[in-house]
Amino acid sequence: MTRRYTYFIKTKGPLFWFSFVLLFVTMACQSENKKPFASLEKVETMGKLPDTVDFSLHIKPILSDRCFKCHGPDENAIEAGLSLHTAEGAYKALGKRAERAERHAIVPGNVEQSELVKRIFSEDPDVLMPPPEANLSLSEHEKELLKKWVAQGAEYKEHWAFLKPSMPSIPKTIDNDWCKNEIDAFILRKLQENGLEPSPRATKERLVRRISFDFTGLPPSLGQIEAFVENDSPSAYEDMIDTLLNSMDYAENMATDWMEVARYADTHGYQDDFERTMWPWRDWVIKAFYENMPYDEFVTVQLAGDLLPNATKETILATGFNRNHKITAEGGVIPEEYRVEYVEDRTNTFGTAFLGLTMECARCHDHKYDPISQKEHFQLFSFFNNINEKGLLSSADEIPEPYITITKEEAEGVLQFVNMNEATVEEVPVMVMKEMERPRPTYVLDRGVYDQPTEQVFPATPERILPFPKDYPKNRLGLSKWLFHQDNPLTARVVVNRVWQKMFGKGLVESSYDFGNQGSLPTHPELLDFLAVKLMEENWDLKQLTKYIAISATYQQTTRTTQDLLKKDPENRLLARAPRLRLAAETIRDQALAVSGLLNKTVGGPSVKPYQPEGIWEETTGGGGGSTARYIPSTGKNLYRKSLYTFWKRTVPPPSMMTFDAASRDLCSVKREETNTPLQALVLLNDPQLIEAARALAYHTIKEKNDIEPRIVQMFRKATSRFPSEEEVTALKTFYENSMAKIEKGEINIDEYLSIGAFAKDDIKSQEEWAGLAMTAHAILNLDETITRG
Repeated sequence: MTRRYTYFIKTKGPLFWFSFVLLFVTMACQSENKKPFASLEKVETMGKLPDTVDFSLHIKPILSDRCFKCHGPDENAIEAGLSLHTAEGAYKALGKRAERAERHAIVPGNVEQSELVKRIFSEDPDVLMPPPEANLSLSEHEKELLKKWVAQGAEYKEHWAFLKPSMPSIPKTIDNDWCKNEIDAFILRKLQENGLEPSPRATKERLVRRISFDFTGLPPSLGQIEAFVENDSPSAYEDMIDTLLNSMDYAENMATDWMEVARYADTHGYQDDFERTMWPWRDWVIKAFYENMPYDEFVTVQLAGDLLPNATKETILATGFNRNHKITAEGGVIPEEYRVEYVEDRTNTFGTAFLGLTMECARCHDHKYDPISQKEHFQLFSFFNNINEKGLLSSADEIPEPYITITKEEAEGVLQFVNMNEATVEEVPVMVMKEMERPRPTYVLDRGVYDQPTEQVFPATPERILPFPKDYPKNRLGLSKWLFHQDNPLTARVVVNRVWQKMFGKGLVESSYDFGNQGSLPTHPELLDFLAVKLMEENWDLKQLTKYIAISATYQQTTRTTQDLLKKDPENRLLARAPRLRLAAETIRDQALAVSGLLNKTVGGPSVKPYQPEGIWEETTGGGGGSTARYIPSTGKNLYRKSLYTFWKRTVPPPSMMTFDAASRDLCSVKREETNTPLQALVLLNDPQLIEAARALAYHTIKEKNDIEPRIVQMFRKATSRFPSEEEVTALKTFYENSMAKIEKGEINIDEYLSIGAFAKDDIKSQEEWAGLAMTAHAILNLDETITRG
């Protein structure tokens, strides 16, 4: 396969494709100048200081970035007896001066007596803070902020994310005609405060494309586009939203995101990376999203479905969420060491997925930045430390305990959402959770090391977030109840933020994985709280939340920008326009399959193996044998399943998807990296799946249209959801004619080109015409606009 799709072009082929890239591919959309998240949100730029310096907005980000490492929450790392994360620690006396007066780092309202102010402005390297050897420094603006804060009384506030969200008042704005719901009032107020105006509504073609990709991960069909464009009913947009939300495509799209949160894979990971069976759990996730299971129930059954009073095989299956971590079969490892790692993974996944906190940072010592002690880390750890599991597998055939088996008979009855039609066995095992009858004791581990137990601890949660209620059971079910307690400050904010991130490219809190002191501040804190409270009041209904965001005028804006907008808000944090987003890795492939007519929409079942470069599994195998030692591609329609169902080997994830920033799934991931690399252009140009899709798209177009211009228009519309301009038609027609000329001269081997992929047809009169149109289709699939949501 590799030879056939790499060398189908003869001598002049590389020059042809180089010209093709230059003329027709503007790869990888908008560049984003990736930077680490700045803890100090530069709401106030250099120069003008705010009238009132706010601790949460202006001061704590500075202290967290530059001071907390030595003067923060980690009691074992505090230097000079000074802690700056609490008012009590910052105000207390630090000792005696030579003249026997007490020293204080901060004296509220008194700049002259505050040692902190003196030291940050000092030019003496032995006095200056932060010290030069720390490789940290303060800008003049930051120094002045700290000085003014002390002068204004040095008021401390609790970290915003640890305060229970409350329903804010809805802003009154000048232009209420633009607002379609409360979201717009919050957005418009911030725009007006910054001298900006919202953008016009996107065209209907753009809106149907945007909503289709965001809700289903697929492009709209020509029929869907035409039906929406021609529908003048005031409810047309909302009706389209409802249709998409109630589709199986929506459920699968939501499940695709959840696979990265849950670190789903089809193998155990580590050296030998043996195959495992967890796809029935994936089928359950799809079912839950399709039925719009309330988020609190969705999470509860995954955390503790085995502990419910009315536990069923379905709720027990859902607890497979906790077992998606890696498991080793490497000889020579210490089983208990790895068993502890599995519990750590479950603990940290809980922290990232549901609390938006970096719990792993408190494993070896107290958290350096957030109010989570090492003891509290292991108290949370103890909730997940009570299943009878082994740290080491003996072979590829061993099924990690505890597990359940699902039979074909059950799949036809009580578990009919599990698709066993493609299964080659009568029953499949799935790892789940099951509590030990006698609880395993949990200890604080010195430096986090498995064989260094110290103080025994019992199930509890971080006090500063929300104390664990005494009447809750001290198990995973009680932990889930705590998670959805009405006073928990994080749960609703975290999930609302991820839904917003899905629809706008970034969350209201950009660091969606970290709501702690080192994370980003919310761009619109009141809007975040409004949506969080709304979600809770509406019974954790994710479909309703998604629809509410989509109906807002903010979401429906055009992506067009101006020089003024780029200057005032280059990252579009204020949302004066809609973001222009490159499609996700899975969506790029699924779109090509959909527009070409190849997509197989079978729901659920075992994972499949589409095309990938030959030999990469063999080159990276650990030598333990098993079914993952060699890659054997699927055949027939299984080649064209949605990317959700692509077999995921942890040590060698699907290369095309990894090139487009899919997470490795070694650990829980709630936000993908965003890169723009030449490799992405090469995937679009050379992946046999894309070339085959282009061939299939050209074939169907030839069957439906007789002339070249209508053919180009139809292919362009399928790929971009709009009509091409005259200039675009002319350019593509010229490209087609040039391709035909090269074919006629024998510069392109059409036999090899038309044999890339399994799609084959023998009822085309002119193979040359098919190849020329396929190359034109391939050019269209490579357009920046094709791989952009818009």
